[in-house]
Amino acid sequence: MRIIIVGAGAVGSYLAERLSSEGQDVVVLEDDERRAAQLQESIDALVIHGNGASAQALEEAGASKADLLIAVSDSDGANVLACFTATELGTRTTIARIEDSEIREGADRLGVDVVIDPSATAAEELVDIVGLGGASELIQFADGKLVMVGGIVAPNAAITAGPLRQLRVRQAEWGWVVAALVRDGRTIVAHGDTLVKAGDHALLMTTDDRVDDATRLLGLRRRSLDRAIIMGGTRLAELAADQMADAGLSVVIVDEDMDRCSVLASRHSQALVICGDPTDPDVLGDLDLGPKDVAVGLTGWDEVNLLGCLVAKASGAGMVIARFNRISYVGLLSGVGIDAAVSSRLMAASAILRFVRAGQVEMVATFSDTDAEAIEVEVEAKSKACNKSLLDLELPVGVIIGGISRNGTTFVPDGSTVIRPGDHVIFFSLPRDIEESVGLFMA
Repeated sequence: MRIIIVGAGAVGSYLAERLSSEGQDVVVLEDDERRAAQLQESIDALVIHGNGASAQALEEAGASKADLLIAVSDSDGANVLACFTATELGTRTTIARIEDSEIREGADRLGVDVVIDPSATAAEELVDIVGLGGASELIQFADGKLVMVGGIVAPNAAITAGPLRQLRVRQAEWGWVVAALVRDGRTIVAHGDTLVKAGDHALLMTTDDRVDDATRLLGLRRRSLDRAIIMGGTRLAELAADQMADAGLSVVIVDEDMDRCSVLASRHSQALVICGDPTDPDVLGDLDLGPKDVAVGLTGWDEVNLLGCLVAKASGAGMVIARFNRISYVGLLSGVGIDAAVSSRLMAASAILRFVRAGQVEMVATFSDTDAEAIEVEVEAKSKACNKSLLDLELPVGVIIGGISRNGTTFVPDGSTVIRPGDHVIFFSLPRDIEESVGLFMA
C-alpha cells in the first residue's frame, strides 16, 4: 500500500516508523528541514522536505497513485488542504487530524474522508481508567459490549494460581480470556498452559458487565477517586478536565505559565486553577493529596509528566497517570509507580491502522509496551473461517480470539465456538501474523 504521511511530528513520525517497518510503501512530507532530515536517518522510507498541502510536493510524493494520505501536521487547515489537494490528484482515501470543531464541520466536502482527534480519544480513555480506578487500559470493542482490560498483575492474584486452562474451568461461571502478557519487554500470546506471574502486564478480554470481575482476577485494587489533579494546560488537559468534572470529580489544574492559567480559569469555571510548577513538592503538598486523589500528568513534556506523577505519588495520591510521547519510556513506568499511561501517538495509530489492514476491519487497538494489535473484523460469508469452530480454524501461534459479537449478543468464545457469517470477531495478534489472520475472515 502506498501511504503518504503529512507532518513528521510525534504522531506522524510514529506512524511512519510503524508502517514502514511493516513493509508499507511510505512517503513522509515535512516542511521543517531539520525534522525531515532527522526522520530520514531513523526510518526506511522516503522523507521529502516540503509543504504537504502543496500540489507540487504531493505530486512528488506520488499522490496520484497513493492508496492513503494521513495528514497529521500541527495545523488543522493545512491537514484539510492536504486532503483536498491529494483527492484532486487521485489519492483513494484521506485522513486528517482536526481539533477545531468548526473546521471539522464540512471537512467531508473538502476531500477529507476520515477525521481523527487523538487528544479527544485520549481524554475519553483517561476518564474510563479513572472511573474504574485500577486498570491501566480499558479498550472497548463491539460498541462497548466487549472490553479489553489491562493491568499489572498483583502478587497472589487469583490469575497466578495455575495454568490458564485450569483457572478457566474453576471460574466457568463467567467469560474471560487472557489475550497476552508482556513480561520483561517480551509479548507472550496466552494459551491454556500459560502461567501468569505477578508483575506481568496482562491484557484480558471480557464482557462489559464483567469488568469488575476481570480486575479482581488480576488482583487490581479498585480505588474510589473523588478529585483529579491535572498537571499542564494542554488541549488534552482541558478536555480531560471537562470530562472528569462531568463525571463528578472535583478538578484542580496546575500549570506554571501565568498567562495560560488566566485562560484556563476563564474557560473552566468548575475547576480550581493553580499557577505553579507541577513537579514542585511544595505546590502539590499544599493540596493535601490522599488516596482518593488521582494525579494526571498532561503537559507537553514526558519528563515533566513523569516527575510530576512521581512527586504526586510520594505526596499521597492514590493513583497517578502520565501522558507520554516517547515509547521507550513505557517499559519503565510500571516499575517506578506510574499506574497508567496514555499516548496521543497510540490513539492516532489505533484510529488509522484499520484503514491499512485489509478486509472488513472495524477497529484496531495498539498498546504502549508491545507492537501487537487487537483487531475487530467482520466475518465474510465465503471466508476460510466461516462455519468453522475455533479448534478447526488452525490459527497462527501468535493469535488468540478474545471475543465475538453476533446479532447484538457478545460473548467470549471457547474452542467449540463456530464462526458465523457477519460475526464481529476480536482477536489479538503479533505483527508477523496480522495479515494472515485478517485473511482468514475475508472472502
